[in-house]
Amino acid sequence: MQKYSAFSLARNAISGHKNWSRAWRSPPLKDRYEVVVIGAGGHGLATAYYLAKEFGITDVAVLERGWLGGGNIARNTVTIRSNYMRDESIPFYVKSVEMYEGLTHELNFNMMHSKRTMVDVVQTWPKLRELRRRQLIMDIYGSTYEQITTDELRKRIPALTGGGPVARLPIICGMVHTDAGVNRHDAVAWGYARAADAMGVEIHQQTAVQALIRGADGRIEGVETNRGTVRAKKVVVAVSGHTTTLTETAGLKLPLRTMNLTAFVSEPVKPLVDVIVNCPDSGFYFSQSDKGEMVIGGAPDMGQSFRRDIKQHVFEDTVTAMLSLFPSFKKLKLMRQWGGHLDIAHDASPIMDQTDVPGLFVTAGWWGGYKAIPAGGLTLAHLVAKGEPHPLMASFTLDRFRHLEFVMEAGTTTAR
Repeated sequence: MQKYSAFSLARNAISGHKNWSRAWRSPPLKDRYEVVVIGAGGHGLATAYYLAKEFGITDVAVLERGWLGGGNIARNTVTIRSNYMRDESIPFYVKSVEMYEGLTHELNFNMMHSKRTMVDVVQTWPKLRELRRRQLIMDIYGSTYEQITTDELRKRIPALTGGGPVARLPIICGMVHTDAGVNRHDAVAWGYARAADAMGVEIHQQTAVQALIRGADGRIEGVETNRGTVRAKKVVVAVSGHTTTLTETAGLKLPLRTMNLTAFVSEPVKPLVDVIVNCPDSGFYFSQSDKGEMVIGGAPDMGQSFRRDIKQHVFEDTVTAMLSLFPSFKKLKLMRQWGGHLDIAHDASPIMDQTDVPGLFVTAGWWGGYKAIPAGGLTLAHLVAKGEPHPLMASFTLDRFRHLEFVMEAGTTTAR
């Protein structure tokens, strides 16, 4: 793999940048692999990378119906954090945040990682009670969460001028999560793709999987694509938003439904906010990108949907809530908006398991799965290679739905 550095940048500048090697290959599609991973998003590419790096499994094909990194990894708000509620969740996300912080060095690809802290704006006493409970649990696992006064909150976020004593929902206090950060979403996809390719993994774009193929004994045998049949004894489904569409072609139903999550971006403005602001009582959050854009996320549309735009009433609710706390934002001009697909399980926790179809693995139900990509890829690779769950994901198998052992997780950003 070609080394990226200041020296290589200078050397290639002399030659007019004509001698860079391709970041990943485009090999011919074979008719058989040891492992097929469906979906070249963050989780799919990370799984392929760790299969090769940690377990020496390189006969892997990652199949993507569109272009690499063009799915949900390009349709999120790049927030990375570990402020969750449950004992089962927090160690996993602590691990993922830790892995993100070292990812630039590991993949030799600049993630533009910025550990800039998340600040929760608390406006109701029930929310404060829940966050205080979360704080005490997080402390056990070494994740940071600290309560601050309203004065300190307004000092850290000068643009926060709403929510005064006479407001409908006056601000009570703030909670600070210093481990949180943001980075560059396409760099995550490209970095994992380049590193996986260098170890022999094949990535096939414009290769749409149309159906899963089962043998006479019920085991998975491969996939049917728009480019022909591809055989494999192990198939991984990592396609947030489309999981059930694929698994139902093999007669497998999962306890998931797909929802739409709203996000939009403003025009670039001068530096205004240097932390990630989360307002769980009002149902929105935002951060400012390195280019100056305000990256704003809203609450999910509670209706089941596969749409990739956003519903007008969800958009209006988010903007109304935002202006109640940040009235100066009424001058912002919005540049674009989008909706991401979320597979949501009944308990708002992820599913990572080998299914009732032998050889078929799924990773789904990530309510905001961007933050989980490194640890999600590592633990799924462990499951595929060894046939048993990684200790960090042992509580997130399908068995919990059979035995009512739900992991009810309230630690999602805008869950109300």
